[in-house]
Amino acid sequence: MKKIMFVCKRNSCRSQMAEGFAKTLGKDKIEVSSSGLEASRVHPIAIQVMEETGISIGDQTSDPLSDFDPNNYDAVISLCGCGVNLPQEWVLRDIFEDWELDDPDGQPLDTFYRVRDEIKEKVEGLIKKLDN
Repeated sequence: MKKIMFVCKRNSCRSQMAEGFAKTLGKDKIEVSSSGLEASRVHPIAIQVMEETGISIGDQTSDPLSDFDPNNYDAVISLCGCGVNLPQEWVLRDIFEDWELDDPDGQPLDTFYRVRDEIKEKVEGLIKKLDN
């Protein structure tokens, strides 16, 4: 089973939504974690917009990347363009992608919806890629 790490600056919105989609859409196919260059909290609006898709992320936690071992992961996905700031060993996994999605934090609700939908589409593509 492939293991994926979604990483973002604060592990608050984008990486949390990606974790939620990947756990649901990749159920029984992949293992998923998310983290941040620093830890914060799971954003309440991210929780809300994911609930509307039937996916609960309210029990997920915001964790620092330093709590994880890169050798345990096959794929690393940066959601914020922070790939340049990741330690080298994270960038050298079998699959590394930097999706560079907008940060919805502090933005209108429409931005949360747009970013959520972009994440879903990208996660679906990633799962297909890992299946091959």
